[in-house]
Amino acid sequence: MTRGSTDDDDDSCTRPVKRWSIFFYGVGHMLNDVTSACWFTYLLVFLTDIGLPPSDAAMVMLSGQIADGFMTIFAGELIDRYGSFKIWHGAGSILVAVSFSSVFGGCMPCKIIGSYSSTAQTISYSLFAAIFNVGWAATQVSHMSMVNCITLNSTSRVVMTSCRNAFTMVANLSLYAVAFVVFKFDTRRTIIEVEHQYRWIAYASIFIGCCFVGIFHLGTAEPRLKREAHEKGYTRISWTYWFRKLLYHQVALVYVLTRLVTNVSQAFLAFYVVNELRMDQSAKALVPAVIYVCSFVTSIILQEMAWNSHRLKVSYSAGGLLWMISGVGILFLPSSMKYFMYLISVVIGVANALMMVSGVSMQSFLVGRDLNGCAFVYGSLSFLDKIICGVALSVLESYQSSTPDEVRNCNPVFSLSITRYGLGLVPAISALVGVLVTLSMKLPEPTLTPLIAPLLE
Repeated sequence: MTRGSTDDDDDSCTRPVKRWSIFFYGVGHMLNDVTSACWFTYLLVFLTDIGLPPSDAAMVMLSGQIADGFMTIFAGELIDRYGSFKIWHGAGSILVAVSFSSVFGGCMPCKIIGSYSSTAQTISYSLFAAIFNVGWAATQVSHMSMVNCITLNSTSRVVMTSCRNAFTMVANLSLYAVAFVVFKFDTRRTIIEVEHQYRWIAYASIFIGCCFVGIFHLGTAEPRLKREAHEKGYTRISWTYWFRKLLYHQVALVYVLTRLVTNVSQAFLAFYVVNELRMDQSAKALVPAVIYVCSFVTSIILQEMAWNSHRLKVSYSAGGLLWMISGVGILFLPSSMKYFMYLISVVIGVANALMMVSGVSMQSFLVGRDLNGCAFVYGSLSFLDKIICGVALSVLESYQSSTPDEVRNCNPVFSLSITRYGLGLVPAISALVGVLVTLSMKLPEPTLTPLIAPLLE
């Protein structure tokens, strides 16, 4: 290959990605996003509503998180060795679609063995939670790492991440629209009827997600940069290469803290608005919907910016500051001022988008042109995310009381509940530490190239 042709290839790889390619990539995580929203928002509520103790409900979630965490490492290693992003993405999506309905679909093994004991239900739900998360992890790692092999243009990478985050909000809004209808018009409260409610939510989530997965596979080709790297015989980058980089550990810590902020707050939001603020059942869908509308709008705005390391750090720090303010409000908001929660939700929505887009984009800055190790980076960071978030949620949920009144009766002097800590204090502290680490980073400066045209006209 001549030097001229090599320069042409490099030039084509650093050109901005066209808007339709960005769109097709952005919708590829919709199935994961809509099922993940259901998982973190309603799993603990669903399991406790059907009679499982909070500690057993926490065990179900932890089993899924552990399976997800180990699968991310496995998927990342195999993708780096053999490529085939779309094969892993498609296989994972199929597994998610098949298994997710069983997570919210009632205890099928209990019916078979004729026992609905707490132990039998915990084992059953844990099994399906693990299967669901194995598929979820394969889809996540393949989709997230794919962006680095689609383009070498740093601005386009951030724009694609922002588009992906925007459709995450679309997925969540779709879920909450379905949930609002179900909770508003279906008020049945027996265990069988509660299972029926959540089963319909799960089926709707799967249908919506699968439609967008089909669009992604029809509109997105296998990235040629990864294919060319294998054809040219480039050596796969070893794990130790990343472990020796200070930036890898900084980006990993920021990513895990960002996921703690979003996942822990999402898991306790439904408990908070109903048990703590005494809002209507429909608020379990309305309050998250406000958050995701604001996140969607913020993500769209972020797509129209040219990005460098300084803007990335400022964006993350601004999001972290907003979350710290929101966390304090959540911690002390009395039920008599419950409608202020909608204002706090607006702030949280903006903060989540700023932190997620910039936090995930830091991984692209870390990877740079090291494409033969990019899947390991995303897989290993997702592993840390899943394990730490799973442990954190399990610990918090194990101390969760059925109602805030139980906490006050047991300890009248210190009357703040675990729900308030989970939704307010934990995300605020995580955001603070994330901001401090971000400000200490030395991200590489990319060569900026503006988009050919705005994503949305």
